[in-house]
Amino acid sequence: MEISGLNSIKINQNPFQKIETSKPQTSFANVLQGYLNNVDTEVKQASSLTVKAAAGEVDNIHDLTIASQKAKLALELTVTVRDKAVESYQEIMRMQF
Repeated sequence: MEISGLNSIKINQNPFQKIETSKPQTSFANVLQGYLNNVDTEVKQASSLTVKAAAGEVDNIHDLTIASQKAKLALELTVTVRDKAVESYQEIMRMQF
């Protein structure tokens, strides 16, 4: 009985580990910037629909209500994340090294 294929395994290499060579690198700054762009879009859309509603150009008031709630929730989440980030920063600055 002959065992073949063991020569392809290198020392210090895990044969069960998958190595992904073309994994896209996404930074935290890019994710945060994308989220803030989405929040800005939601707020602008709600504002636009509010102006149209004031002018009497909106047929379906449900769209305005939904857009307003989406913008409100997005802003609340953004403020909460900001507050937690500031709180974390302040806690780190209080640490003694």
